[in-house]
Amino acid sequence: MEPNPVEQGPKFDWKKRFTTLYILLRHPSARLGFIIMGFLILLSVLAPVIANYDPTEFLDRGNLKPGSQYYLGTDPMGRDEFSLTVWGGRITMLVGFGTAALAISVATIVGMTAGYFRGWVDDVLNLVINLFLVIPGLPLLILLAAYLRPDTKTVILALAFTGWAFHARIIRAQTMSLSKKDFVEASVVAGENSFVIIFRQILPNLINLIVGGFIGLSIYGIAASTALAFLGLTNMDEISWGTNLFWAQNGSALLAGAWWAFVPSGVLVALSALGLALINFGMDEITNPRLRAERELRKVLKGTKAQRVRATPVLRREH
Repeated sequence: MEPNPVEQGPKFDWKKRFTTLYILLRHPSARLGFIIMGFLILLSVLAPVIANYDPTEFLDRGNLKPGSQYYLGTDPMGRDEFSLTVWGGRITMLVGFGTAALAISVATIVGMTAGYFRGWVDDVLNLVINLFLVIPGLPLLILLAAYLRPDTKTVILALAFTGWAFHARIIRAQTMSLSKKDFVEASVVAGENSFVIIFRQILPNLINLIVGGFIGLSIYGIAASTALAFLGLTNMDEISWGTNLFWAQNGSALLAGAWWAFVPSGVLVALSALGLALINFGMDEITNPRLRAERELRKVLKGTKAQRVRATPVLRREH
């Protein structure tokens, strides 16, 4: 007797399992953004392997030009600039993504709670949101960073404290719109718990807003933490792209013509913002119906896609 063939289970199709990610990777802008961010994250993760020297070690004279020994020269304090640049991405990325995660979590909870429950709950939370929106962010950020203990956790808390309100306002408005939909009203009639409705019925419809907010807050966290470090309001013993710029400015690298002391860190900050912005742009073009329609029209006009007629046929009555 012939042995029965081994039955194989269904193959794992990642395109169907991660449909949104697959569509994003096909979008040119989003694909370029993923490449840029993948490169920067990989550079930061592999810093102990890539860096030739300890970034805190004083090796030679300050502002030495790039060469075979020091790929990006030395900073004004005589440290290897390449090692500083590679290691600096770790703290900067941690602060950026940590700020985004904390701020968007607070914005989502506050926004959904205010938008769903309405009444006095909405009035109180909306007052708090408006209060944070009118408070000037940068002065408050400088005060928080100056009077609190300057470490990574403090910077993340300070940035999240000043950055959550705008996205909470957007999520609140969308939650108010979704709470009037038929599927939500049906769940209310069925007697489901309010928090079950919020997290099972409304939250999945806010994923695009939440992911877009996370990306925007990541850009905010990276840029703001770099600005705070450049002003000397963070822990100067930590290695980040912002502290690299601070020591370059403090050592008058620009006046000395030592461009290698500030250009690498500045370029990587700009690249990280560019990569995240491209991902956000690609996701918005895919999920926004109006932008998606414009993209389809451009494809039709360029002849890259066959035009589909969606008009309803009309029969002319013969008299």
